[in-house]
Amino acid sequence: MDAAFTEEQDEIRRTLRELLHKRCGPDDLRAAVRTPEGYDPGLWRQLAHQLGLPGLALPAAYGGVGCGPTELALACEETGRVLMPSPLLPTTALVAPLVLALGTEEQRAELLPALASGELTGALAVPGGQLSTALALTARNAGDWAGGGRAGGIQARECGGGGERGAAGEWRLYGEAAQVLGGHSAGLLLVAAHAGGYARSRTLLFVVRGDAPGVVRVRQTAMDETRALGVVQLRNVRASLLGAEDAEGAEGVGGVGGVERALARAGAGAAAVLAAEAVGAAGAALERTVEYVKVREQFGRPIGSFQAVQHRLADLYVQVQAARSAACYAAWAVGGGAEGAEPGAPGLALAHALETLRAVAGEAVQLHGGIGFTWEHDAHLFFKRAACDELLFGPVHRLRAHAAETAGVFGDGATRAGVSA
Repeated sequence: MDAAFTEEQDEIRRTLRELLHKRCGPDDLRAAVRTPEGYDPGLWRQLAHQLGLPGLALPAAYGGVGCGPTELALACEETGRVLMPSPLLPTTALVAPLVLALGTEEQRAELLPALASGELTGALAVPGGQLSTALALTARNAGDWAGGGRAGGIQARECGGGGERGAAGEWRLYGEAAQVLGGHSAGLLLVAAHAGGYARSRTLLFVVRGDAPGVVRVRQTAMDETRALGVVQLRNVRASLLGAEDAEGAEGVGGVGGVERALARAGAGAAAVLAAEAVGAAGAALERTVEYVKVREQFGRPIGSFQAVQHRLADLYVQVQAARSAACYAAWAVGGGAEGAEPGAPGLALAHALETLRAVAGEAVQLHGGIGFTWEHDAHLFFKRAACDELLFGPVHRLRAHAAETAGVFGDGATRAGVSA
């Protein structure tokens, strides 16, 4: 692994940091989260048109930039530094990879260019708050997390006549998914639903337009306002299957475990991106805290001159640098740099990054004193991001445990993927 960044990667980081410094300050952030979308549409369009951010990791054949997971992780580290609210994570790290992996050529040609240009935003709707399980981050995703044929979850029923399933066949969805990232405003929903009843029980992904008849969406009140969440209700909604169910092989939805494998791969990529975001947020919180302890005085001297404070900040600095290294390695591994060598790297990187962000954010609140506990100060924004990300994608101990199981640390190594053989 070459740890040095290329000139192109450094330019991506520098350009994005300069733009976000101008357009995503503390006041801009607070205004953005109170919009109906939960983010600044003007900034999103600027990032899409000038930098191609939504299509950074998509192939050029589908309107993307043609970069890889490393470049996307570097970009997300910068967005994490300012806690930028945006549809970047659900659109670029979740929906686009699944469409690319499972979609038919017609679906890719229709959806990916719109996602890459930023004109269309996406969201992955998983029932029951099981997003981390569906992405094989905290458990194997070969279970009944999508409903399992029982009441609850989201159920899919094929009711079209004649023709190939997913092409001419008509599907109807019924159920509810909560805590959907960007689900209240996304133009495209990828819905994980249970199909087949008990006879042919399986989980499939369906494409649903956000404005389709029968779709009811409400934005949820969340602790972290910078992560907009929504409740998606599907009331006999017409949907199209992502991919063709009669496709053969690992990539087809008709292949054994095809959907689960695609979700696990998307989960690995999302874990690398989330780890980079958390590292960026932790680094920014640490920088702000270091600057503050230089000017806050106690007993007639800055508290930064006290050895105890210096030791606490030094420990945090080491932790942030270790998390950054792990996040970079995870992005490199997801991009194929360590294929088959470290299957648990993204999950471990995410666990370490979330733990680091939580530690840094907690110390930031403490060292800022009374002002750090107020809603008016930015310290609580970092603390909320740490807490909510761990609730959505963790907890940390389960991320580590599943990464160890995936890598075969405590077993014979027979199962080295997020799904069953």
